[in-house]
Amino acid sequence: MDELAVKLIKRADTLKANRQVHESVWRECYDYTYPLRGAGLSDEVLDAQSAKHKVAKLLDGTATDSARMLASALMSGMTPANAQWLNLDSESLPDDAKAWLSECATLVWENIHAANFDAEGYEANLDVVCAGWFVLYIDENRDEGGYTFQQWPLAQCYVTSTRKDGIVDTVYRCYQLTAEQAVKEFGADKVSKKILDAAKNKPDDKFDFMHCIFPRDTYAVDARLARNMRFASFNVEVSGKQIVRESGYHEFPCCVPRWMKIPGGSYGIGPVYDALPDCKELNETKRMEKAAQDLAISGMWIAEDDGVLNPRTVKVGPRRIIVANSTDSMKPLLTGADFNVAFTAEDRLQASIRKIMMADQLQPQDGPAMTATEVHVRVALIRQLLGPVYGRFQAEYLQPLVVRCFGIAFRAGVFPQPPESLQNANFNVRYISPLARAQQLEDVTAIERLGMNVQNLAGIDQSVVDLVDTDEATRVVADALGVPAKVIRSSEAVASLRDERQKRAAQAQQQAMVMQAGTEAAGAAGQTAGAALGRQLAGG
Repeated sequence: MDELAVKLIKRADTLKANRQVHESVWRECYDYTYPLRGAGLSDEVLDAQSAKHKVAKLLDGTATDSARMLASALMSGMTPANAQWLNLDSESLPDDAKAWLSECATLVWENIHAANFDAEGYEANLDVVCAGWFVLYIDENRDEGGYTFQQWPLAQCYVTSTRKDGIVDTVYRCYQLTAEQAVKEFGADKVSKKILDAAKNKPDDKFDFMHCIFPRDTYAVDARLARNMRFASFNVEVSGKQIVRESGYHEFPCCVPRWMKIPGGSYGIGPVYDALPDCKELNETKRMEKAAQDLAISGMWIAEDDGVLNPRTVKVGPRRIIVANSTDSMKPLLTGADFNVAFTAEDRLQASIRKIMMADQLQPQDGPAMTATEVHVRVALIRQLLGPVYGRFQAEYLQPLVVRCFGIAFRAGVFPQPPESLQNANFNVRYISPLARAQQLEDVTAIERLGMNVQNLAGIDQSVVDLVDTDEATRVVADALGVPAKVIRSSEAVASLRDERQKRAAQAQQQAMVMQAGTEAAGAAGQTAGAALGRQLAGG
């Protein structure tokens, strides 16, 4: 028994107790969207078969479709695979340093999407929409190189924070391995005798393990030994109460963003939580509609027990003869159901769910093609809806992701040799994703409106054009639209190009003046010769 292992297990129990009060809420959110993803949040063993029964109880797929649409919008808006969404920049650096940072950013982006990020990232966004948080583990792929990403199931993760800003920096993950997997992962000399015996006799028996990641109180910058790194990592065998691996990380290896923080805790809730009352009411309305639909299709009858007709034995169906004393002994009975009420209620609830989860704005609009003004208004609305969420995700998701990936690549020697001008320089991460650019479209709109107004005023006073720095305005627009840096010339290149143009214009003007002077001289000589010839003819 290891004393540190016992301490870690005890703290994990505390974190489990702190999280338990929220689990029922998350479980309900998953039950009305993606039941299988909520596996482990209850005592019920949830597998594909039992999840199928939960899905069958969902009588309307509006919440599921809206959650999928919002998760896709987050993925494509923040970290698209088809466009670079990050850059490294600094205003005070020369062009060679900026070019190096831009090249490094491109390498990081390419390697992120060359790994399994797109698959794991989408599932992570599904969790943040349903439960309001997720855990994405980032590490180096030691077998094939590059990065590897793991979206840890929420049921396995217990998180907290030691930071003043509340950003998660401590993760305890409880998981299971078979005896065979445990021996292969940690080595026969690290696991307990119980697991060694099971690996020989029952290799598929599962055992509980725990992965603990938290910041160290004392650490060494750029440490080579894992136990001296900034973040500690311990893998614990729970049954044997012993540490099977001690390691560490230079950067926090997990991204744990929250859609909206639960006050006084480290966990979050998602948009499905806000739509949960409507989801429940819609499912209940659908259930009543199905019951009324059954009556409307099969019908309802009233019969009189008159000694000839026994209602308890009568079965209504095609090609059946029912013996009765009279035709009044058995009659159809109106159900009293009004489907219009159900349809109206369903439309209202479906619209409410889509509005809460922003699916009414994110999905393509039916009808004729929108004008440029309509597109701008819609983009502005989406920006207002997702802007606050993007701000939190930038601090809790994108920043840790880029820092971790940049650190791994830098230590692996992937980047080219940095220029000397970058020594001791400060630089920052600049996000150029579609969602980030959408927040900058106000600048583009303002510049476009200013250009139109200046053009109108220039008809009255041409000097008004001098107020606008067109070079800087073009750079601001290009930056907001995400135009690649290699498309825009540097200030030095622009100055050189303009100097060359002025020289060519001056040379052309000088040549024109020389040609004009020659033409005038030739004309004058012709006039002089003509005059002399005229005098000669007159004298003769």
